[in-house]
Amino acid sequence: MAKTTSKKKEIKKDSEKKSVKTQAKQSVSRQKKSLVIVESPAKAKTIKKILGDSFEIKASVGHIRDLPAKGIGVNIKNNFEPEYEVLEKKQKVVEELNAAASVSEEIFLAPDPDREGEAIAWHISYLLSEACKNIHRIEFNEITKTAIQEAVKHPRPIDMKRVNAQQARRILDRLVGYKLSPLLWQKVGKGLSAGRVQSVAVRIICDREAEIEAFIPEEYWKINADLAKAKSSSIFNAELSKCDGKKIEIKNGDQAAEIVKVLEDKSTEYQVAKVTPRQTQRKPQPPFITSTLQRETSNRLGYSVKRTMQIAQNLYEGIELGSSGPVGLITYMRTDSTRISDEARDAAKEYIVNHYGEKYYPKEARDYSKKKGKNVQDAHEAIRPTYVDKTPESIRQYLSPEQFKLYKLIWSRFVASQMESAEVKTVSVEIEADKYTLRASSSKVTFDGFLIVYDDREEKEQDSVIPNLAKGDKLTLKKINSTQHFTQPPPRYSEATLVKTLEELGVGRPSTYAPTIATIQDRGYVIKEEKSLAPTQLGRTVNDLLVKHFPDIVDSSFTAIMESNLDEVESDKADWKGLLGEFYEPFVEVLKKAKKEMEKVEILTEHNCPECGKPMALKTSRWGSQFLGCSGFPECKSTKPLDKDMKPAEEERMSDEICEKCGSGMMIKRGPYGEYLSCVNEECKHRKKFVRKTGIKCPQEGCDGELLQRKSRYGKIFYGCSKYPDCNFALWNEPNGEKCPECGSMLVNKYLKRGNKVACSNKECSFEKPMEENKED
Repeated sequence: MAKTTSKKKEIKKDSEKKSVKTQAKQSVSRQKKSLVIVESPAKAKTIKKILGDSFEIKASVGHIRDLPAKGIGVNIKNNFEPEYEVLEKKQKVVEELNAAASVSEEIFLAPDPDREGEAIAWHISYLLSEACKNIHRIEFNEITKTAIQEAVKHPRPIDMKRVNAQQARRILDRLVGYKLSPLLWQKVGKGLSAGRVQSVAVRIICDREAEIEAFIPEEYWKINADLAKAKSSSIFNAELSKCDGKKIEIKNGDQAAEIVKVLEDKSTEYQVAKVTPRQTQRKPQPPFITSTLQRETSNRLGYSVKRTMQIAQNLYEGIELGSSGPVGLITYMRTDSTRISDEARDAAKEYIVNHYGEKYYPKEARDYSKKKGKNVQDAHEAIRPTYVDKTPESIRQYLSPEQFKLYKLIWSRFVASQMESAEVKTVSVEIEADKYTLRASSSKVTFDGFLIVYDDREEKEQDSVIPNLAKGDKLTLKKINSTQHFTQPPPRYSEATLVKTLEELGVGRPSTYAPTIATIQDRGYVIKEEKSLAPTQLGRTVNDLLVKHFPDIVDSSFTAIMESNLDEVESDKADWKGLLGEFYEPFVEVLKKAKKEMEKVEILTEHNCPECGKPMALKTSRWGSQFLGCSGFPECKSTKPLDKDMKPAEEERMSDEICEKCGSGMMIKRGPYGEYLSCVNEECKHRKKFVRKTGIKCPQEGCDGELLQRKSRYGKIFYGCSKYPDCNFALWNEPNGEKCPECGSMLVNKYLKRGNKVACSNKECSFEKPMEENKED
């Protein structure tokens, strides 16, 4: 057990707590109660409803004891002994817990069922051990009556193996952060940080950006034919696939033109050469784990991984369901296991058979627990609804729109995972035309199975139909289309694909994905452009330095091995302090070398100082935010703020708005939350939100509003009518005021990495053209 500072130093004197203790004694009955301590007040409220008045429920509100905020807090010379202290903001919480513990018969520690929760329980146990000797640990995967009561019936001691794995991780992160960060401050700028997992994530994003920049696009062409059976009006599409029986690659327009000439020749006959029908099964996917939930919500709902986990936490801890009170709706949401309990499987079967019929339930129950991926701990169940009979629609009135969407996704995926496979009939057809072969295919769902609940098909997989064809059928050519294409670079990572990559590499754990992605954005190393993660100039500079001088720290394989070593500690196969020693000794040697060899870097930008004309450099404030500062400092102290896209923010300037309070002019200023309007009259000081006008009239019929630039609740820019809510017209892309020549809808500008273009805002219209063409018009 780690050596700690004296409890007397961590907790305020007993005399300061007497009044709190007295209040606690007065608030409980003379008969002692059992005390249950959880992490959050919401969780406490849900559990209180289950356990009743014979239990007192208190919340620690997260960690109450940790390494000190200032200083490294680890005695390296004394075998890496941590020097814990009560968090300053939690002194009152500790006092209240001690007071409640002193009048309790026994204590049940019920933080989350993972390493972090086990460590929280251990710290609480340490601080309350004098107030009450009868302390137990209880663990549950869901907040239901059965699970809570079973946990109380079967308490256990604190698992020190799990605690030591958490201590090892915490100290590793502290050693890396506190040793590397000052070096970055000295060589690059103040406020910067490095970390075991975050630095690997930044490297992955930087490496992908380098791939994109080095990518050389290659031209290729596709040729498609619109065909029909004789005496039939049904037209279907076939794509050219072979020439003389071999796969064809069309490299340029001249080659495409020669092929089109042959295919359009009146003497060329189109005849069905081969028809291959096939019956296939589409199996449902397993219930969600943390990473797959984060990916699916990003793809389907557009939620960030951080937001997903916040909503899931609410659903897990309990939602007020009218007269039923708070109810935990899903199981624990930080898990890497697809396993489910027998009770959950049986409940799903009953629901499926009763609501959809026996043919929708497989002959044998599905078992996903055998399919374990890399570094799966399998400590908890998959993410599933706690009560399958609480359908999303039945409780919709109690949920926020976000909670409903996430709960529906989790509920549907779980129910679908237990259902029968869908049956799909596919037909592929090969058509001969001269020496060329064209291919067409169709698919049709003949039994929907799990798709009735959870349709996970992509748009291109939806049912497509071609007429009934047989070998030897003659076909009529209606039209030939040849289209030019270019190979595309690998896409930038989104939050969803980054989580998938981290999981595949074995970097991090379910509990670390969301905070890692949030941290690299908060530090200014990465910005989000649309849904893609792009490295900033600062991020690439720091990454280059770390790759050069600390290759192991930013190596995904090294970090994955370290994660496996932490798992070994938890399974009692490795000593946690020995693990720290093995890491630290070579790390210190590399650090000493880097201090001597790492060059000091100034990140110059293309912007010039408005005062002296010298280049502006990217700087980091002591709080970690970035700004532009003159490279001539300290002689020139000119600075410029940056916006969230790391671009120079506009200077304060007069607007054409008039203050509605006093009639004075209004100036556009920038605050911590963006630009706002401020009255120039010092006696008035009226402020209001700044709205960017486009000068483009709303195209909605009968509306005289103007399109304004707005931001969604997630910070994404869109363009909406000034008459909202009376008019709800909105666009995600920037309108340019022109009308589509094909359908008359509004044209918008799309800024894409593969080239900016002008496109129609009508989803059913395919008109688009290069933006340069638009500028010339």
